[in-house]
Formats: sequence, C-alpha cells, structure tokens
Amino acid sequence: MNHALDASAHESAHLHVSGRATYIDDLPVLPGTLHAAFGLSPVAHGRIRGINLDAVRAAPGVVTVLTAQDIPGANKIGIITHDEPLLADGMVEHVGQPVFIVAATSHEAARKAAKLAQWDIETLPAVFDARQAQAQSLAVAMPRDLSRGTPDAVLQASARVVRGSMSIGGQEHFYLEGQIAYALPRADGTLLIHSSTQHPSEMQQLSAKLLGLQANQIEVQCRRMGGGFGGKESQSHFFALGAALLAMRLNRPVKLRADRDDDFMITGKRHAFEIDYAASFDAQGVLTAARYDHIVKCGFSADYSAAVADRAVFHADNAYFVPQVRCTSYRAKTNTQSATAFRGFGGPQGMMGIETALDDIATALGKDPLDIRLANLYGKTTNNVTAYGTTIKDNVLPTLMRELEATSNYRARRAAIRAWNAASPIYKKGLALTPVIFGVAFGATLLNQGGALVQCYLDGTVLVNHGGTEMGQGLHTKVLQVVANELGLPLSAVRISATDTTKVPNTPSTAASSGADLNCMAAWQACQTLKSRLQSVVSAALAQEPSTVRFFEGRIGTDAKSLSFTEACRAAFAVQISLSATGFYRVPDIGYDFATMQGRPFYYYAYGAAASEVIIDTLTGESKVTRVDILHDVGRSLNPALDRGQIEGAFVQGMGWLTTEELVWDANGALRTHAPSTYKIPVASDVPANLRVALFDNANVEDTIYKSKAVGEPPFMLALSVFYALRDAIASVADHRVAPKLDAPATAERILFAVEALKRA
Repeated sequence: MNHALDASAHESAHLHVSGRATYIDDLPVLPGTLHAAFGLSPVAHGRIRGINLDAVRAAPGVVTVLTAQDIPGANKIGIITHDEPLLADGMVEHVGQPVFIVAATSHEAARKAAKLAQWDIETLPAVFDARQAQAQSLAVAMPRDLSRGTPDAVLQASARVVRGSMSIGGQEHFYLEGQIAYALPRADGTLLIHSSTQHPSEMQQLSAKLLGLQANQIEVQCRRMGGGFGGKESQSHFFALGAALLAMRLNRPVKLRADRDDDFMITGKRHAFEIDYAASFDAQGVLTAARYDHIVKCGFSADYSAAVADRAVFHADNAYFVPQVRCTSYRAKTNTQSATAFRGFGGPQGMMGIETALDDIATALGKDPLDIRLANLYGKTTNNVTAYGTTIKDNVLPTLMRELEATSNYRARRAAIRAWNAASPIYKKGLALTPVIFGVAFGATLLNQGGALVQCYLDGTVLVNHGGTEMGQGLHTKVLQVVANELGLPLSAVRISATDTTKVPNTPSTAASSGADLNCMAAWQACQTLKSRLQSVVSAALAQEPSTVRFFEGRIGTDAKSLSFTEACRAAFAVQISLSATGFYRVPDIGYDFATMQGRPFYYYAYGAAASEVIIDTLTGESKVTRVDILHDVGRSLNPALDRGQIEGAFVQGMGWLTTEELVWDANGALRTHAPSTYKIPVASDVPANLRVALFDNANVEDTIYKSKAVGEPPFMLALSVFYALRDAIASVADHRVAPKLDAPATAERILFAVEALKRA
C-alpha cells in the first residue's frame, strides 16, 4: 500500500463536481447577520479634509458606518512594514483605498450606501509610473544590489554586447472565489472568523491587534478556497479584519463579500517591472558578463514587495551561469494598489531579463536561441555557484533539456517552421524552448516551518489538521495520502478537517510552493509518534518484537499475527496511551544574510523546460499557441494526477500573464480593467489543443517528503516559452536579422506594433 505516490483523486473532487463543496458564501447565514462593504477613495493621492456620511447612514438597511476613528486597536495591517491602514486616516494613496466601512441588512444595501459619501479631499500630486517614482526617490523599501566580479568593466571593454529594456506588466489574481470573510461573535468577547485566506495565523494576529484583543480570543478557520495564487496571502486582511471590526462593534455576525469590481480596486496585483539589461558574450554566444536593473512597481505600501523584489534578483540568472554579474533592484512607490504575492513571487519577472538578452545574442550571432541557452546553462560540477553564493547540487537541466529537445522534435520542427514562414506572407509561426530553475523555500528563514495534529479514534478512523490551506491545489489530498500511507490505512479512513488556528498555531502562509514540503512532513512526524505508541501496544499484546511490527492494509503486526487498526486503537486506549499527536517540521540547512544577499535562501531547486509553438497574424497582431511540450521535475511525485494538473494550470496562467492579461490605469489613477469585460484571462478555448506534459524522473537530493519536490510555482515560468515563441514569430518578418522590441503582455496590439517596426527596419 503506497497511497503517497499514486494518482488518487482530489479529496474534494466528488464535492466539486456535484456542487456540494462548501465555501464561505455557502455557510448557513445566522439570524441577525449583517453584510458589509467598503467606501473607497475616489482619488489617487490626497488629504482628507472631510467626509459627509449622512447619506450613507440614512440609506435603506444601513445599521452603522465606521471610520478609522472607530478602530479600538492599531489601525496598521501592513504585514512586514506597518505602513498600511485598514481604513485610511487623513491621507488616501490610491483610487479604491478603503476609507470607511458600512454594515447593512443586505449585501446590495451595503454596496449602494457606500457610494453615497460626499468627499472633501485636497488632491495631491500622484505618481503612477515606476520610472517616474525612481526619479523622485519614492520607494517602499531600500534598494538592493547583488554582484559578482566586475561586470560593468567587462561590459565596457567587450566588443560584443546586447543592450535593451523591457516593460513587464502586472497581473490580477482572478481567483474564482472572490475575497470573503464571515465573522461571528462568541461568548466572553471571543470571535470566530471564517476567512478565505492563505494565512489564517496572520489573520488571527492582525485581527487581535486591530481589535485590541489577545490572539487566544480569535479563531480563524478556512476549509477551502476557490483559488488564491498569492492574492489571499496578505490581501485577505482587508476583508477578515473589516468583518471582524463590525462584528465586535455590533455583537452581530457580519459577512463581507467583495463584489468583483471592488475586489479588483482594493487588492494588489503581480508586481510590474521595468528591466534594463546588458550582456556581453564571446563568438560562441557564451556570456562573459551581464547587468540587470530592476525598477519594481510596488504600489502605495510595502506588503511583500521587498521579498518579491529579492526573489527577482535571485532568479535574474534563471538557469544560466554568468561569471560577472550585477543586478540592482529599486522598489518604487506608486499611487496604485499595493502589489502583492503572486505565483512565482518575482521569479518570472526576474528571469525575463536574461532570457531576452539570450534571444538578442542569438539574433546577433545568427544562431538558434536554443543553442545559446544550452551553451550557458549552469553546469553539474563546474560553473554551478550562483551570484548569491549557493552551489546548485543536482542540476539536471542539461539532461532534461536535451530530452525535451528530442521528444518535442524541436530541430525538425524549427526547420519546418522556417520553410513555412518563407512561403507565408501573412501568418508567421514561432518556436521557443526555455528552461526554469526555481528555488524552493520562504526567503525569510523563520517561515520555513510547519505543524500538524493527527488524531486516531476508537473506530479506527483518523482526523488530520495541519497548518496549510487548501485552495484547489490538492494539499489536503497529499497530506491525507501521507498519513494513510504511514498508518497503513485506506484513504477512506482518514479525513482532513478545516485549517484552524485553534488546532495548529503560528503557521506560515500556504505559499512559496512549500505547502506539501512543510505540512506533509509535519504530518509524517506526527504519524511517527503515533506509530511508536501503537507498535509498543501491539507488540505487548501479541508478544512480538516492536521492530517487527509494521502497518499494512488496515492492520498492525506481522504477516503471521496482527491486530486490526481499530483493535490496536482500542487496546491503546485501554492501557491509557494517547491517540493524539502533534508533528512539527523545520526546513534544515538554509539561511542567508539579508544585507549582503549571500547564503542559501533555498532548500533545493525544481527544474523544468517547455517548448511552445505559436502562430501570429501580421495584419492584426492576433496570436494563438498551437502546441506545447513540457518536461518538468517534481522529484518523486506524491500524486502524478495533481502534479500534472498544477503544471497545466500554472502554464496556462503564465501564458495569460504574458499574452492577454493587461492592467490599465487611466490618467487619474483609476484601474479601468476591473472586471471580466475589460480584463481577459485565458479560457478553455485558449488552452493549447496540443498540450503534452511529462514528469522528469528525478528524486530530490534533499530529504523532503518521499523525495518529492514542490509543484505550485515552478511550472508558471514554463510559460516564458510562449513569449519567446511570439518573439521568434515576429522576428521572422525580418528574417531574424533584427531582435524585435516586445513588452509583456504581448497583446495583439503590441505584436502588431512590433511587426510594423520590423517591417521598417
């Protein structure tokens, strides 16, 4: 019995497909429940001179309206730097910033009332552009600089150098379940908050500070989310804390369900980047030096921007060894929503600088871009130390990429595409094969820990609680599989309960691709404790050596003589042995110096590569991804079906970021793309009809759960192959003599402009 390495169905799949999976909006509404909505700033930057809320208070169904002055504790909900209020007090810093909150008898009544405020705001100069913010020395965090050698000198002396700049847009999370929380007052001044959040512990801690309470007075629960992608790591605090504030003030249950437009206007996005790059190289296209300057659009507050920007610096090399390199990072403050965590956490943006430079080098030398990429890969035993001082132990990319090159038939297809393009004046095809190396761990070392609680009952069933949250990715399923495997039970005998701060305390967010690494290991540790206890009970009952007692097929003992798991639990209870155990896991051997950016920030690396083929219409700029071949390293897969799903989903989400998902703010700082009508995520018809995914056979060299690897974020970067395939198709217009200028997302408009520019070249 080895459940932990099979393709078991998602533990809630039967509920999802039947419509019986309950989310927060499906919870029964208790009598007296009120509904909340925020009143949002109409200006991007200004000093609040006054707000007339009389019409809001007099609106039908309104019970109360609260402002910053009604907050009993600290009106500071910034997660690292405490620079962000729940409700703006004195100043507003972006269009859509919450300023007051309304409680009413219905969701519609609350939203309508929130729009009736009369504002008196002194408008101040606003900055929306990251480069402009840098020019004015506006920042949310200190700039950083990582270097090795003397790259500037090498670049200046080199005869072969490519230089350029590119703009990389942000991305809306667009989780299917929007932001929502339901707060219920309980006895003796305590509070239960149902929150759609990736970080229940943080919601507990921030709520306590906001309300002037102790953490042990607040319980936060999350059974499942309808998507998160990083958007519910910190941004769920507005909704959990807003509902909590009203619930405690009124002593009534309060639900705060954000309308999609309000969700867009309030919450942060993926960080947009401006990247300036320069790279020198020899006659074979091997890099001799490189420089990258990142200007990061962070929005009005710090949030996770410093950590996101740091990871972008760490991944500025992607999969390539650069002997002399420098990467600077400026964290620009703008009067827009505070940019936040998003799948990849800065890694995708950082990688695009070097990938674009390598594309440019291929054009300059008249070589296939894949050959340039292969020539610059990190080595297995040499050229395998990063600029931040980590040795890459198990680099499988040279083997993995050669395997994908063969299985995708890259060389023959590239030749066929060149011939096809030569005969096609309007439609052009492109093909690109790009790699990914992604470091796995939280950048802040203290976050690399997890906890679990495993409880056995007298009927032989098991209940598991752990610190991770389920957002559709299958984390609960993997934990369930590990517990069932360790205890020798069928999956049906194990159940996962809601993530709950009263069960497992002080947990990190479910993020950084570490959910399975941390929580499966914590559950495994708890199982070892229970197994030791049950082994001693069974060995005594059956007169066997404890070392011979094993767990198999719902029994404990040996092939010759055993007890059922149920009998063993009852025997343990009879002799007063605990059937409940906690497990705790901390990631070993990581840590780095934030000041010098040197050390080991990641426990291990996940590897992958994708070959994408596209076609563009040179008259309209429209594009389509026609085929994708992916080979990705997940170590020893805990669940191949879930892992394939994560790879496919991450790829398509990344494809959307790089092709159609464009965020647009107007001249006054208002987000104009704030609904499905104006913001285009990929739909089923956009998924490549020919999408081939294979798992690379590669056990993790580190001691992770069953030698598996993270799969949440690394596949997102596989979508870079789509962007560079589009670049390849555009370059064919000028017979690859000129490297096209293309920013992301590569919308039809941008593709058309790039094509027209090459026609004039």
